[in-house]
Amino acid sequence: MTQPFELPNFYTPYPARLNPNLAQARRHSKEWARGMHMLEGSGVWEESDLDAHDYALLCSYTHPDCSAAALSLVTDWYVWVFFFDDHFLERFKRTLDRKGGKEYLDRLPAFMPMDLATPVPEPTNPVEAGLADLWARTVPAMSTEWRARFRESTENLLNESLWELSNINISRVPNPVEYIEMRRKVGGAPWSAGLVEYAAGAEVPAVVAGSRALRVLKETFSDAVHLRNDLFSYQRETEDEGEMSNGVLVLETFLGCTTQEAADAVNELITSRLQQFENTVVTELPVLFAEKGLDPGACAAVLAYAKGLQDWQSGGHEWHLRSSRYMNGGGAAAAADASWSPFALGGLGTSAADLKAALTASEMRRVRRYTHTPHEKVGPSRIPDFVMPFTTVLSPHLDGARRNCIAWSRRMGLLEPQPGVPLSDIWDERALAGYDFPLCAAGIHPDATAEELDLVSQWLSWGTYADDYYPAVFGRTGDLAGARATNERLSALMPVDPSTPAPEPVTAMERGLADLWARTAGPMTPDARRSFRAAVDTMTAGWLWELDNQVQNRIPDPVDYIEMRRATFGSDLTMALGRLGRGREIPPEIYRSGTVRSLENAAADYGMLMNDVFSYQKEIEYEGEIHNGILVVQNFFDCDYPAALAIINDLMTSRMSEFQHVAANELPVLYDDFGLSAEGRASLDGYVRELEHWMAAILTWHRGCRRYGEPDLRYPKGSPLRLGVPTGLGTAAARIRRAVAVAG
Repeated sequence: MTQPFELPNFYTPYPARLNPNLAQARRHSKEWARGMHMLEGSGVWEESDLDAHDYALLCSYTHPDCSAAALSLVTDWYVWVFFFDDHFLERFKRTLDRKGGKEYLDRLPAFMPMDLATPVPEPTNPVEAGLADLWARTVPAMSTEWRARFRESTENLLNESLWELSNINISRVPNPVEYIEMRRKVGGAPWSAGLVEYAAGAEVPAVVAGSRALRVLKETFSDAVHLRNDLFSYQRETEDEGEMSNGVLVLETFLGCTTQEAADAVNELITSRLQQFENTVVTELPVLFAEKGLDPGACAAVLAYAKGLQDWQSGGHEWHLRSSRYMNGGGAAAAADASWSPFALGGLGTSAADLKAALTASEMRRVRRYTHTPHEKVGPSRIPDFVMPFTTVLSPHLDGARRNCIAWSRRMGLLEPQPGVPLSDIWDERALAGYDFPLCAAGIHPDATAEELDLVSQWLSWGTYADDYYPAVFGRTGDLAGARATNERLSALMPVDPSTPAPEPVTAMERGLADLWARTAGPMTPDARRSFRAAVDTMTAGWLWELDNQVQNRIPDPVDYIEMRRATFGSDLTMALGRLGRGREIPPEIYRSGTVRSLENAAADYGMLMNDVFSYQKEIEYEGEIHNGILVVQNFFDCDYPAALAIINDLMTSRMSEFQHVAANELPVLYDDFGLSAEGRASLDGYVRELEHWMAAILTWHRGCRRYGEPDLRYPKGSPLRLGVPTGLGTAAARIRRAVAVAG
């Protein structure tokens, strides 16, 4: 069978190593699989299948330093997960039996009790029997926190198979962002990361397990593993299994390119994700250790975990080159070697010529990411004809909200420089009137009362003021410590328990937040307050991420950019405002479901990418910014502005299409799966309408405000009388002198 494309030169800077206990793991895993009835008679595998796949070799490469006992147990887990994948394929994917697949999956969590004293059901198939055995053998060695994380990742791995089945049912190829997000759950690499903790004896301390740095390590690891697998499995999945969920197929469809070009683009993304992993280890982990006050043992555990992920990445690549399960003949990464030995480091994919070529290409990409010249003259932003199927209806209270927003901002002190804070003179009344945040609020919440519209308008004003304040005050001076201290104070101004004393606000930004928090959180339950505060904290943490990149002059990795841009754009915050009052009808697990999150993320991406299109000249030419989706695409694909703009517009269109698909096809299934009441269904349908209003209103606001046009950029505070205020390239020193004079 002819391969559909040549395998590319992979970025493999770290050589794979082999665990010396390979032979023992092979013997043990075969005995275990037979004991679980996964071989003869299973209708899925024969002994020859297990031998050919050689999961013991996979685990020996991916866990080169663990003990023989740990290697055998980890190998059993991989035998189980690959058997599950093939078992589910034969029983439910090939027959397109979603109902039967859901019933099958619904039983499996019962075999993973948090307390091992809890009885489990009698297994009815090899997957259930294997899971019960493995869980009982693994979790006693790990903490309760690890058990909860590993159970969640296992459930995600199992349950999201239904998403794949749904896409096969309708012959639907997902868009790139949707695919990356869902592949992390379906592909199982986050699950593999949990086993790295076990095998390496390096459990991640609970205090940092949920941090951005650890999340990025897991996600970059996962994305690179999954995309690498997509390259090797493309032929089997598309030609034999009818899969629609493969990264090569996704980019081939989205970009309208050849299979070879799509494969090369997938490989470029793998390299980008691996370099993001490296950057996170070097720049973010030391800061995290200091912030959390980790002792040397805890720091060593995190670093051992990172090393374990790196070992897995290198070893997984070698295994793909050798397993009969995948396409691995020919191409730039393969070299004929009839006398290959599993104990040799040479062989397939490790020739000096291939490694040199791959490293040269990857380093050129790395250099390009760090060498952007700020304030490049790009001219006015080009605005394409966006796909927008929804219309904007404005609140009748708009005019009053405009007056009240300016009056509130004046009272809070947002329209004047902050005493003793250079560069804080960022807004005045004419500028705020031109920004017209009540116009956006009036479209987002057309049915709001006058008081509600005032509140949302002022939240939008405060969030945008703070978003402008951070780069002006902290970014130009590189004051990351000051920004972190500000974040801590802002979070403290939002107590979940009203009886908890909050600090006295000392700046306009703090006064504004304290006022908004009191008016918003007062009627909330403690859980709702906690969730709402997390939305604000997510946004402010995103601004620290931007500042860190700005100090490095580092254009973000495209996946990291998309995911962090939702935070910096305030998507979680504004969507949380939209959920106010809906808590009684809709259980919180509905909002946490993959279906609702994919709906929200699609809407968020549409809105924030639209903002990137309108703000391109403002950010690139006038502000020297690097956080713009068009610039990220230009850098990744090494293409010009029109080409990058076309890609961003296509991504917006596909995200809108995904939003509509989820609302029409996946939400009804979610309703049935959760047994949602008629009131709950109506409430969630109303939330969908609010997200539609949100997207339409953002477009209406961008077209109607005075924030992004070239005349507004020349005189950023909106007044032609301010001709003495210099802007643009080379004027920072003049602004600093002026701000210091005002502060003095």
